[in-house]
Amino acid sequence: MGSSTKNIEQAQESCYQEWMSLQSQRIPELKQLLAQRRSHRDEENDKKLRELTGKILGDFKDYAGKRADLAHRCSSNYYAPTWNTPLENALIWMGGCRPSAFFRLIYALCGSQTEIRVTQFLRNIDGYESSGGGGGASLSDLSAEQLAKINVLHVKIIDEEEKMTKKVSSLQEDAADIPIATVAYEMENIGEPNMVVDQAINKQEEAMAGLLAEADNLRVDTLAKIVEILSPVQAADFLLAGKKLHLSMHEWGGTMRDRRRRECMVDAESDTGGEEEK
Repeated sequence: MGSSTKNIEQAQESCYQEWMSLQSQRIPELKQLLAQRRSHRDEENDKKLRELTGKILGDFKDYAGKRADLAHRCSSNYYAPTWNTPLENALIWMGGCRPSAFFRLIYALCGSQTEIRVTQFLRNIDGYESSGGGGGASLSDLSAEQLAKINVLHVKIIDEEEKMTKKVSSLQEDAADIPIATVAYEMENIGEPNMVVDQAINKQEEAMAGLLAEADNLRVDTLAKIVEILSPVQAADFLLAGKKLHLSMHEWGGTMRDRRRRECMVDAESDTGGEEEK
């Protein structure tokens, strides 16, 4: 039998792959319950939707907990994960997405769904139904009160993000400070092991692990507060959109962009620094 032992990076990637698999599993569950709710508007279907959204929030909280445990052993992997695509790493914030992006998703869905429903109405498509503003049939049905609550929360979350960004900026600047900078300058052989530097970097890793956990908690808390504002159908619709976006960005950043990078050839001897070959 082969050994089941994993190094820390393998354990972190395995945790991520399990999370992505779970997100994929939740998509058909959300779709099925949303279809049932839109066919039969009753309290029982609303209850099922609330239970599923609760499970999904629990999934996210559990994943954040596992990440926090693994990050305490090596946190820097989460700030530029090898299991992410280059595109995802270019967009990453504190080991994941910005919580404020959740609000942009709501606004985008609200606008696109409203446009679709207006088009349906104008074309008089059979089966079109108006929710009357109170049914919460989709994110285009957000009430003025809901929008006001979402906007207030959005501003608050942006403020929290800015505070955390300042913290990580300070940590990044520490790499050019005492003792790391002075040891590097005085060292005869570049990059040779040094106990003082090891201790300083270990301290940075610990601080980065704490910030990652703080950022994950903010992500989980933001999702939970948004779900509280939305109706069961709206919350399920929002979570479904978020999962599809996350999985799609991973695929778009991988399969499509990787192929484009491989096919993009440059002339290494060009005096202009490289020209793309057609």
